[in-house]
Amino acid sequence: QVQLAESGGGLVQAGGSLRLSCEASGRTFSSYAMGWFRQAPGKEREFVAAISWGGDTYVADSVEGRFTIYRDSAKNTVTLQMSSLKPEDTAVYYCAARVGYYTGTSDVQYDYWGQGTQVTVSS
Repeated sequence: QVQLAESGGGLVQAGGSLRLSCEASGRTFSSYAMGWFRQAPGKEREFVAAISWGGDTYVADSVEGRFTIYRDSAKNTVTLQMSSLKPEDTAVYYCAARVGYYTGTSDVQYDYWGQGTQVTVSS
């Protein structure tokens, strides 16, 4: 089992940058694929980015070229670097872990979730 804790959210102006971090507890972090999802008010939770334990990455079309995901297995962290932020990026961002190598783009594919961190982008 793994526990996840996100940090790094906040308020930023459009065009700005934020870095979200997710720290995982447990000794088997390297056995999990990790993902980031987000949920805006009144909308369903949507996939943002994911990374396998081997380092293969996948990002949603809506954030391609603006967001980057990477992980540090020595520190048990996965980071979402966000740049060129837009007001439509405003949401609660969740870190998630999936047992196994392959990433997924659906939230039902993930086994563990953090509590979320708020990101607000002002215009």
